[in-house]
Amino acid sequence: MEDLTLFHNIKKVTELTGVSGFEGPVRTYLRDQLTPYVDRIETDGLGGLFGIKESSQPQAPRILVASHMDEVGFMIREIKSDGTFRAVALGGWNPLVISSQRFQLHLQDGRIIPVISGSMPPHLLRGSNGNPGLPSVDEIIFDAGFTDKEEAETFGVRPGDQIIPESEAILTANGKNVISKAWDNRYGVLMVSELVRSLENQSLGNTLIAGANVQEEVGLRGAHASTTKFDPEIFLAVDCSPAGDVFGDQGAIGQGTLLRFYDPGHILLPNMKDFLLTTAEEAGIKYQYYCAKGGTDAGAAHLKNQGIPSTTIGVCARYIHSHQTLYSMDDFLQAQAFLQALVKKLDRSTVDLIKRY
Repeated sequence: MEDLTLFHNIKKVTELTGVSGFEGPVRTYLRDQLTPYVDRIETDGLGGLFGIKESSQPQAPRILVASHMDEVGFMIREIKSDGTFRAVALGGWNPLVISSQRFQLHLQDGRIIPVISGSMPPHLLRGSNGNPGLPSVDEIIFDAGFTDKEEAETFGVRPGDQIIPESEAILTANGKNVISKAWDNRYGVLMVSELVRSLENQSLGNTLIAGANVQEEVGLRGAHASTTKFDPEIFLAVDCSPAGDVFGDQGAIGQGTLLRFYDPGHILLPNMKDFLLTTAEEAGIKYQYYCAKGGTDAGAAHLKNQGIPSTTIGVCARYIHSHQTLYSMDDFLQAQAFLQALVKKLDRSTVDLIKRY
């Protein structure tokens, strides 16, 4: 992909809206992207969507490559008498990044109305030494400018409606990086789309099942459904992780894809690690070691059925789970080249070697 084409695709996919449990627009996009390049499309009962590319090889292993569709957001839990809302978080949020932001309120009938997250102006803090304390997510005020609860309800607002960050994707001045919402995990959605497009008219030594789960941000839920349904021998999560470079920690943007060897829910198996390292070195992939503090769908998938060797093909981004995430386009290209190389090598003998103990 040329940089401008890549940016155009990033802009399109990150500006889609789809919080956990309400991934419809992302699912529609993914279906359109996958359909021309696969033998068929299948969905699971929670709404995960996958394209199947069958192999002609005997005893071909089943490889599941799974992004996740959902981004973090909120859901209205209560409409107050003054017409403002209180919400429950869908995914992990730092309360410090929520206030004074613009959101879209998606109503049940499909209409969208503007809403902002409230903050306390300094003028009202003078009696408290200018320190209001850190609010909990449950205490954040969401305000659409309604006069009272009755007016809000007249416009169709109901508990359970979604509140989704509003943000436009833009390029940084040097043209190397992008600022947007939702790179976690529209990165993965774009990765899977580009993977199947790149494999058009190519035969594989595996049956490839490529797509995206739902509800990852609220507990890796979709991965349970998809791995049970498709029963793969290898599971490759495709997900974005937090960059720690500006905080003196691991994960630097512009330094390539991640070799994610540990997170609290998943330990990379030795044979899988050897496969990843060998493939990266042979393909000339830029990569960095990454010890994660959060999880991905690999943490759920590897425990399903009789145990599924799994890993995460990822990149890192600064300031994830906010309106403004900053990340490198070259990292995407490195991760895409890595994913293509891995999928092309996963034939019967390679999978048997990974699973040998």
